[in-house]
Amino acid sequence: MRIGAVCLPSSLLGATTKLCFVRTTAWPLSSLLPNYWSSLTPRTIIAHSSKSRRTEFIIAVSLSSMASTFSPEKARVPPALPLSTPPITKFKIGLCQLKVTEDKKRNILHARTAIEEAAEKGAKLVVLPEIWNSPYSNDSFPVYAEDIDAGFDASPSTAMLSDVARLLNITIVGGSVPERSGDKLYNTCCVFGPDGKVKAKHRKIHLFDIDIPGKITFKESKTLTAGETPTIVDTDVGRIGIGICYDIRFQELAMLYAARGAHLICYPGAFNMTTGPLHWELLQRARAVDNQIYVATCSPARDAGAGYVAWGHSTLIGPFGEVLATTEHDEAIIIAEIDYSQTELRRTNLPLEKQRRGDLYQLVDVQKLNS
Repeated sequence: MRIGAVCLPSSLLGATTKLCFVRTTAWPLSSLLPNYWSSLTPRTIIAHSSKSRRTEFIIAVSLSSMASTFSPEKARVPPALPLSTPPITKFKIGLCQLKVTEDKKRNILHARTAIEEAAEKGAKLVVLPEIWNSPYSNDSFPVYAEDIDAGFDASPSTAMLSDVARLLNITIVGGSVPERSGDKLYNTCCVFGPDGKVKAKHRKIHLFDIDIPGKITFKESKTLTAGETPTIVDTDVGRIGIGICYDIRFQELAMLYAARGAHLICYPGAFNMTTGPLHWELLQRARAVDNQIYVATCSPARDAGAGYVAWGHSTLIGPFGEVLATTEHDEAIIIAEIDYSQTELRRTNLPLEKQRRGDLYQLVDVQKLNS
């Protein structure tokens, strides 16, 4: 069997789609690409000849119809939501990389001061680190935990976030704090709108249970309970998906957020000195480029004397996988610009959503499917 092809642009053919003329000796044609050739009509075969006891066919193939057989809309179940028009297309984000101490009141006041500074520099969205009001340890989580649902009197950390969001008229992704709910503890991130109200609450879905001999062993599951719900929230600065630290390792969650129409994913996190140098930036860029979406991370500053030493390096990644802003390991407030028109540009440059092979694989959004 022989096969050859030449593709001609629509400008030469006077057609609305590009055609590819394929010369082949194969018959039946389904032996080439069964998923496609079965849809061909006899009119698609525009010429043939018989030479040396073989038949050659010249076939006009529409590349757009070829792509349609891939069923990209079926790659997302339910189908992906289109990217909506955000309330604002360009704004500044502030990432507050904070040093955390054993003094909870000091941590709360220090976080407030950092948020105020970020807002003074023009940030309309401010992100805090993972576990910013408490040392990161299983011993500390029960001691510093707050009952968020019981109201702000029982949760001074979220009370501060609500107050400062309202006073400064900004959106805050409040990092995470240990949360007490009944007899369970969670690693929880609250999102506050400019009115000071809680717009969403994300409980860390994937608990940080790892064991790298001679390097680091940590098991959040000794004290914490895993969350059960992916979290996506519409805000004054666009639709935001929320993950916490270890959540970033699971690409399915980011894919789900992108399929729900998120403009940005925020990951408060505290990678350590073993996995941080290897994976922190790599994972952020992977989640961004795979989903053509902005990714923002915020870590605690490094404290070499702490029981758990954070890597730092809070970062903003663009939808092409580019590092737009980052820092080292010391305390810092990063101010960077998010421009959602870049998302549309990159998705036009690389139309991945239209090219997914729904005939071969699917991402199933269980929560959305069952709602």
